[in-house]
Amino acid sequence: MRTLNEIKPYIGDSMRYLYVGGWNEKLRVSNVYAFHLFDDGPGEMEVNGKLYPIERRTLIFLRPGEPHAFHIRKGQPLSSHNLYCDMWEGSPSSYNRVFIHAPEPFLLDSGPVVEPCPELNSLPSRFSLQPYPWLYDSFVSIGRQFEESTHYRSELVNSLLYSWILSWYNVIHSRQPRDFRIVKLLAHLNEHPETRTPVEEWAAMCGLKRSYFHSLFQRETGFTPQVYRHRLLMKQAAQLLVETDYSVTAIAERLGYTSIHPFTRHFSSYYGASPRAYRLQPSSGSALI
Repeated sequence: MRTLNEIKPYIGDSMRYLYVGGWNEKLRVSNVYAFHLFDDGPGEMEVNGKLYPIERRTLIFLRPGEPHAFHIRKGQPLSSHNLYCDMWEGSPSSYNRVFIHAPEPFLLDSGPVVEPCPELNSLPSRFSLQPYPWLYDSFVSIGRQFEESTHYRSELVNSLLYSWILSWYNVIHSRQPRDFRIVKLLAHLNEHPETRTPVEEWAAMCGLKRSYFHSLFQRETGFTPQVYRHRLLMKQAAQLLVETDYSVTAIAERLGYTSIHPFTRHFSSYYGASPRAYRLQPSSGSALI
């Protein structure tokens, strides 16, 4: 059995396409892997006889030989970022992809190399990238790089797709907030750790009442706001210890502690190593919560 980090993506083609409900969008199969990222909806995508809703930033992932059809509503064409690729080393099929349309028998003469990989098989046929703007932007960027790169295009876009698939897998198989208000708040907190916004202001930033905000935040992240803020402080403390020559006392003051003693206690409890020991050997500590 192969693992996902062993894939060797190879992009044969990437293009924008406007689906209007034409005959060539009806039930069909292809001999390559394909990604379709829709900018908007509504619509439906049929994969292996199952209907999936197409909404804003819906991603469809197709395997070789999977019967699929685009069900586009009359007068509502849908724009999509299309990417056709191979996943394993071998003679690339995505350069010369083949489609067979119903009612012809779905018999493909050739196809890409397909290796047994449960992690690749676990990737869903339909997934919304709406809560994950960085995944959406990076996928669109792959298509742009494919179109615009002159030198080392294949090496560039194939490595980008490899990283993107691993990132997508991590999103799917780890707990990720989906509520747009919490996603936006967390992005702000992670991008501006120096502001150390009090937890009391987080609810206002989300436009929510305090009691509902606390329950929603814990449901989305798995942590209370206080615990999440503590994790942010500890991560920033570790960065300051490694990347600056500030004294431990100065770092404690910078993070809002009234003295070095509670800071040292909190840091040691979180990383299992004192601030001084962590600075000397960062690998000696690992987060315990």
